[in-house]
Amino acid sequence: MRNEQEIFELIIRVAQEDERIRAVYMNGPRTNPNIPKDIFQDYDIVYVVNETFSFIEDAGWIRIFGELLMVQEPDKLDKGIGQNKDFNRNYAYLMLFTDGNRIDLTLQSIESMQKEYGKDRLTIPLLDKDHILPSIPSPSDIDYHVKKPTEGQFDSCTNNFWWCLQNVAKGIWRDELPYAKLMFEYTTRDCLDKMLEWWVGIQHNYQVSTGKLGKYYKNFLPDSYWEMYKKTYSDSDYKQMWQSIFFACDLFRVLSQDVAKHFNWSYPLEDDENMTSFIKHGRDLPADAKEIY
Repeated sequence: MRNEQEIFELIIRVAQEDERIRAVYMNGPRTNPNIPKDIFQDYDIVYVVNETFSFIEDAGWIRIFGELLMVQEPDKLDKGIGQNKDFNRNYAYLMLFTDGNRIDLTLQSIESMQKEYGKDRLTIPLLDKDHILPSIPSPSDIDYHVKKPTEGQFDSCTNNFWWCLQNVAKGIWRDELPYAKLMFEYTTRDCLDKMLEWWVGIQHNYQVSTGKLGKYYKNFLPDSYWEMYKKTYSDSDYKQMWQSIFFACDLFRVLSQDVAKHFNWSYPLEDDENMTSFIKHGRDLPADAKEIY
């Protein structure tokens, strides 16, 4: 597997030898000083170019970066083959190589760069032939830090968590596995994750990021909370699903009450008690029941 230095040297050499490429910069995880590097990190690279057409017309030019395992061209896929295409401003190649490295390369016009460069604070310049890249601060992940909730957001989250549990419960009772699983993930877990992030934010004065899709939750939760969170995942067995639901309720309750206490907000204890009772009743309801109560 080519190491980081080899990949960077290749990226810069290609740019230096191609007159169409006027500048190079990088964003993404490799610019973030607050996360550890690992072998799976992508290289998120932007080539600022005079024009994109000649690159796109030569379908095989990206092989200069190495032997490809697979490539995705999301702009072409989004537009659809045979549709009108306008790739004059940006065009991306997501490239996975046979040695395991991945480069996400975007071709970007100078005009587009002038509007977009530096908006993502995790950005560093790598090459600037014509001194066209504006001056920007050192990379920072501040844009990805957990944001402090408003009272309205807190109320909406707690209300939605407890309200939507009835949908999960009836999905299980009806033996509608896809519905029940997705309803749990899209509502119950979504609200749980929001509350978890707010709780983490309080512990760290909103100066941390929990990572994309919560990938760093483990780093910020006490061991006991992390064990509870892991148990909110289940397989297709309904008994285990019910267990995961009640672990989610227990963890949400603890985190929510902590957040409410911190901000001096009200926690909807009555909703909690009523819906906990309702879903326990639903769990024990016979499959041939003619009435809920």
